[in-house]
Amino acid sequence: MFRSHNCGALRISDVGNEVTLSGWVQISRDLGGLTFVDLRDRYGITQLVFNMDENEDLCSRARKLGREFVIQATGIVRERSNKNPNRATGEIEIEVKSLNVLNVSKTPPFTIEEESDGGDELRMQYRYLDLRRSPLQNNILFRSKLAIETRKYLDGQNFVEVETPVLIKTTPEGARDFVVPSRMNPGQFYALPQSPQTFKQILMVAGFDRYFQIVKCFRDEDLRADRQPEFTQIDCEMAFVTRDEILDTFEGLTKYLFKTIKGIELQDFPKMSYDEAMRRYGSDKPDVRFDMEFIDFASDMKGKGFGVFDNAEAIIGICAEGIAEKYSNKDLKNLTEWMQRPQIGAKGLVYIKYNEDGSIKSTIGKFYDDAFLKALGEKFGAKTGDIIFMLSGEEEKTRKQLNELRLEMGQRMGLIKEGDFKPLWVVDFPLLEWDEESERFHAMHHPFTSPKQEEIGRMLNGDHETMKSLKADAYDLVINGVEIGGGSIRIHDRDLQSKNFDLLGFSKEEAEKQFGFLLGAFEYGAPPHGGIAFGFDRLCAVLNGKNSIRDFIAFPKNNQGRDMMIDAPSDIHQEQLDELYLDTTYSKEEN
Repeated sequence: MFRSHNCGALRISDVGNEVTLSGWVQISRDLGGLTFVDLRDRYGITQLVFNMDENEDLCSRARKLGREFVIQATGIVRERSNKNPNRATGEIEIEVKSLNVLNVSKTPPFTIEEESDGGDELRMQYRYLDLRRSPLQNNILFRSKLAIETRKYLDGQNFVEVETPVLIKTTPEGARDFVVPSRMNPGQFYALPQSPQTFKQILMVAGFDRYFQIVKCFRDEDLRADRQPEFTQIDCEMAFVTRDEILDTFEGLTKYLFKTIKGIELQDFPKMSYDEAMRRYGSDKPDVRFDMEFIDFASDMKGKGFGVFDNAEAIIGICAEGIAEKYSNKDLKNLTEWMQRPQIGAKGLVYIKYNEDGSIKSTIGKFYDDAFLKALGEKFGAKTGDIIFMLSGEEEKTRKQLNELRLEMGQRMGLIKEGDFKPLWVVDFPLLEWDEESERFHAMHHPFTSPKQEEIGRMLNGDHETMKSLKADAYDLVINGVEIGGGSIRIHDRDLQSKNFDLLGFSKEEAEKQFGFLLGAFEYGAPPHGGIAFGFDRLCAVLNGKNSIRDFIAFPKNNQGRDMMIDAPSDIHQEQLDELYLDTTYSKEEN
């Protein structure tokens, strides 16, 4: 056998036993008469000792071991004289009696340790080496355990795991599809699923009243830290349920995962309407780990001769407590420039600084005297030592910009504590969004989302303005300002679904061509149903306090959607293109 124990298993109770270990050489240290080798596998690291006085040939061979050599060592467990309290095996070492080199290794292009000296692109190119590092291995092991515990919980709730197709048809709504040409159907294409949405609804019609799947989904969209072209969802659907029954079930899943995986007991999740979230935080995924809620200053600040405010649709702000003495004029200038970056796009930043000596300093002091600014602070709870920040402009854009400032100040002021988790449900989203440019409605979530029960009559009979105010029976789970998952009660009536397609600009023919199978299914006794999908990669990251999902995916893509290790996407042979009847005139050089 290659090993009797793994490299994380041995303890002081094993002293005197003969053992065999196999793994990779982490590092070797030649101290003259003794050579020490740290042997690593995914379970841990064990120190090996080679004694020149006892076996000169064996010690000489050990000195020739390079980093990442794969070796097998047999020896006697003994107590270490200089124990390592930071290592699980730190009380023992192996006095090696025999050594077998299983494979040699080239010198790795970066250090394979807790902290690596390799850049992102290099480590992605040699992903198999990066995955040997314990932080990444721990992430992948964490992901595996999370998936196993998810299945345990859902199985206990009578959910059935069903695999849905990966080769489906393209749909016009949502992000761009990845398309796959069909050799047997020239000129026609499959699409990779952005979600199993219609299939899980079909499963409800088929009588599987509780479905789930940990499923790969695909979206051809621009990438950032929390997005990948292929990602994983915990995808679920339930029949004969109300919204609150769905929320209770998946609040239960979330609590179970936090308790089982992290040992954290979460309190009941509060519910907040979309309108309230936008009013209080300027975001439909608010981070409620700290306060600093939005203040509407419009009625107080308008009509005082300051044109920027007088002509603004919105004047809103936040109060940053206790930072007046810490923020110099230079700090406030830098913060203003941070807000003016293209990523945020604010034209400026107004502040009112309530100094500890009772004086007031403000960028708008020319238009509002100290007495007015003092009274304003008292009205909205600003104390000595606080700073009020204000933005003005178009309502939606200004709230979005102020949300960015609020989150930044939360970080700078140390208001966001590590290990603090604050989940909430955001509910009652708008059903439709009106796009001025295309002059049509778009679905806020997707075309199959049901309006709230009390809104159905207005949807079927209302005018254009009525449609803008319709509320959906839709909900998102938000944890620490990150959207973990979202779902809705679905439309299960053909006429109502057809009406929604009409509002979204589908002709009868287009709706039938794209979704006729679903509309037809609704004519055969479709039950009331709804569901939710959790972003599995995002859930992994949030549970570990990380922003990027990349390190929780074994083989991720970079920001250009490329797999650096296998160099994909790549060219294919002309014969394959010919078989698929594809035009080959595209030239990378010309583009």
